[in-house]
Amino acid sequence: MNNYDTVIMGGGLSGLTCGIALAQRGQRVAVVAAGPSMLQCNGGSLELLGNVDGKPVIRPLNAAASLPEDHPYRKLGVERLSGLAAAAKQVLADAGIATHGDSSTNHWRLTPMGVACPAWLTLDDFATLATEDDLRGKRVTLLSIKGYLDQPTLMTASGLRRLGAQTEVREITTAELTALRRSPAALRATGIAKRLVSHTALSHLADEINRLDSSADMTLLPAVLGLNDADAMQELQSMLQRPVSLLATLPPSVPGMRMSMQLCHYFQMLGGTYLQGDAAVDGTFDGKRLVGVHTRNLKEDALCARHFVLATGSFMSHGLVADSERVREPVLGLDVDYSGSCGRWSRYGIFNEQPYMSFGVAVDAALHPSCSGTAIPNVWAIGSVLSGHNPLLTGDASGVSLLTAMAAAAAIASGTE
Repeated sequence: MNNYDTVIMGGGLSGLTCGIALAQRGQRVAVVAAGPSMLQCNGGSLELLGNVDGKPVIRPLNAAASLPEDHPYRKLGVERLSGLAAAAKQVLADAGIATHGDSSTNHWRLTPMGVACPAWLTLDDFATLATEDDLRGKRVTLLSIKGYLDQPTLMTASGLRRLGAQTEVREITTAELTALRRSPAALRATGIAKRLVSHTALSHLADEINRLDSSADMTLLPAVLGLNDADAMQELQSMLQRPVSLLATLPPSVPGMRMSMQLCHYFQMLGGTYLQGDAAVDGTFDGKRLVGVHTRNLKEDALCARHFVLATGSFMSHGLVADSERVREPVLGLDVDYSGSCGRWSRYGIFNEQPYMSFGVAVDAALHPSCSGTAIPNVWAIGSVLSGHNPLLTGDASGVSLLTAMAAAAAIASGTE
């Protein structure tokens, strides 16, 4: 039998940051991680609240007050959001994830399609804008790596031009990158990042960039550097004759993978137990309290704890499962908020609002879920498994994950149930 202070089911952004916050407070914590999380697809920015009623948000903390009452931010309490955001940013910094941004005012990030979207935190070295109109009338050089498979260059350039930028695409390559073209599969972001690590390879890349006209106001390079840390980009910058900013790519995402590895590594440095490639399958209850969780690999050897956190994610990561009759939470059988029959869960048209996106585990104001209407006082549900928000429409996925993780960690550490 394995005994812990807290067991966290799910090893994504919410699960790892909650685990770190608890381990920093001296708790013995285990994280059960079924596999790669959506964090590994992250393009280098984290959002707090990007849109309300279809309109971009400039001041997310103010705008949160206008969200529906069942939104996770309203359950946390709007007055708490600033402090929780600050705590989350500090956890990221402690893990070595350097970001810029502030919860009081959104900045704008650039997507792989060249679209500007509101963001809360963005990794250092990534291109950001103070306002959506910052590129109007400016000259932008978009660097395109010859043969690279995850950069929609023409679409990116078109998007930048719609933002008012005079955009020029310049193709670059080096001996190291040319060698990768012998295997098309190697010309993905991760393959390039593994090749561009030595001083020689970075020097060749710097020479390619330096030979270009340097009169552009902004030079954008696909984010294919630094799979393990940000040192490669910093070394490249030291050899360049002009500043270069990174631009998010289509998945697989180098910065997303790096953030995931940094969080996992820091959690383990703090003494946390990280069960990679495992998954919680069911729980054992003693009255209203959860006392143990069984996993796919440990079988009968239960993970026992005083507190438990459900951070298993939404449909993509199988934190929620749907059949033709209902939507369910598969590990503990928790109550789920969903509406009507399956015919009402989606709507025709890819750009239309899809109701299923807001389905999730029902929780009270303390983030405690329930089972058959009875709250479970020593279990917290956090992150994208929660109901009450549509992350694609509101641009709040990362914020909900981080802020609910901080709230749960604070409650557990204080002994509040």
